[in-house]
Amino acid sequence: MPHKVLIIDDEDDIREVAALSLESVAGWEVVTANSGSQGLARAVEHQPDAILLDVMMPGMDGPTTFRELRKNPATAKIPVLLLTAKVQSSDQRRFADLGVEAVLFKPFDPLTLSDQIASVLGWS
Repeated sequence: MPHKVLIIDDEDDIREVAALSLESVAGWEVVTANSGSQGLARAVEHQPDAILLDVMMPGMDGPTTFRELRKNPATAKIPVLLLTAKVQSSDQRRFADLGVEAVLFKPFDPLTLSDQIASVLGWS
C-alpha cells in the first residue's frame, strides 16, 4: 500500500506542486486541504500516514492546526512536518519545540521532497 499524505497549505500552487511531486516521484496517495480547519476535517476523514502542514495560513495557522490535531484522539498520533518559508533559527526552534517531526523549507525541491519526508519518518 502506498503511503497517504495530507498536504495543508493555503497556496494553490504549493499544494499542487507538492501533491504532484509526492504522487509522481514516490507513488504516494495525496489528499489536500486549503485551510487549517479543512485540514482537521480531512485528517479525521482520510487518516493519512503523515501531514505536511504550512506554517503561515490565514485564519488558523499551522501551529494552531497542529495543536488541534494533537487534541483529537483520531489524529493525535499522525506525524506532522511543518512547511515554512521562515528560516531564522529562532523560528526553527519555536517550531521544533511544538513537537513536529521536522521542519521543511520553502521553496522545496519537488524531486527530493518525498525523500526528505521518507527520511524523517523512516519510510524505506
